[in-house]
Amino acid sequence: MDNIKGLDISKDITVGEFLNSVKHTGFQATNLGKAAEIIEKMKRDKATIFLAFTSNMASSGLRDVFSYIAKNKLVDVIITSIGSVEEDLIKSQKPFLLGSFDMDDAELHKKGINRIGNILVPNDRYEHLEKILQPFFKKIHDQQKKTGKMVSPSGLISELGALAHEDSFIYWAAKNKIPIFCPAVTDGAFGLQTFFYKQDHKDFGIDVTADMQRLAEIVLQSKKTGAIILGGGVAKHHTIGVNILRDGLDYAVYVTTAGEGDGSVAGARPREAKSWSKLKEESHSVCVEGDATIIFSLLAFALRN
Repeated sequence: MDNIKGLDISKDITVGEFLNSVKHTGFQATNLGKAAEIIEKMKRDKATIFLAFTSNMASSGLRDVFSYIAKNKLVDVIITSIGSVEEDLIKSQKPFLLGSFDMDDAELHKKGINRIGNILVPNDRYEHLEKILQPFFKKIHDQQKKTGKMVSPSGLISELGALAHEDSFIYWAAKNKIPIFCPAVTDGAFGLQTFFYKQDHKDFGIDVTADMQRLAEIVLQSKKTGAIILGGGVAKHHTIGVNILRDGLDYAVYVTTAGEGDGSVAGARPREAKSWSKLKEESHSVCVEGDATIIFSLLAFALRN
C-alpha cells in the first residue's frame, strides 16, 4: 500500500504531473489519478476508445474539448444524446451565454431565455436551428426517395457535420470518419423538428435500427475496448450495453455526480456492470465522483498525451 501524500504545491507542474501526483491524496483525487492511468492503458494497448456523454456536457464548454478530441482523432467512437448534436450545431454559429444558477426563471421565460444550470440559451438559437434543419431534412428526404433507404442516425449526423463550423465536434467527427451514434434521435429540439417536417412528408423516416449493425461490427472487430463515460442516460447504457457482444469492456472510466442507491444507470458503478457482462471481470475500471466539467477538463490531458 502507498502512503497518503498530498500535492507539493511549492513546484510548478504540468497537468500530467498533477494527475500522477493526486492519486496518492485519497478520496476522489485518488480516483482521478487512477482514471488518468486507465486512459493511458487504453491508448497503450490500442483499444477502441468510446467517448460517451450527455447533452449537458455539450451545453458547457466541454463541447470545445470534444471538438479538439474529434479533430485530433483521440477516440474512435462517440455515443451521445441528440441534444449534444443540436447544441453543437447551434454553438458553431451562435454562442450560449453564462448566467447563474439562482436567476429568476419566470423572468427568463418572459424574455425568451432558457436556462441549463448557469448556462443561458435564448429562443432565437432554436429558431436558427429550425432554419438549418428543415432544408436539411428535405435534402435527406430527397436522398431517401432516390435510394429507397432511410438514413441511419450516424449517417444523418455525419451529413449534418458538413453544415457546422470548424469549432464543432460533429464537423471534425464527420471529417475524420469518427461515427457518432445517437439511439434517441427523436429527443430534444431535433426530435421536434422531425415532427414538424413529417407533418407534410409522412414517408420521411430515420432508421434507428441500422446503426446497431454498424456499432456491433466495431465492437466485435476490436481486440480491446475502452470507454470514457460522462454522466448516465442512454449514452452510458448504449456504450456499455453493446459491449456485452464481446463479454464486456476491457477498460472503463465513469464520471458521475449520481449515487447508486436508486439503481439508476447514472449512479451504477463499474462493478455492477460486471454482473451484466458489460465490463469484463478482470477489466480496469474506476468511477470518479464529481462534475465532469472539472474532471474531464483534466482527464482530457491524459487522453491527449
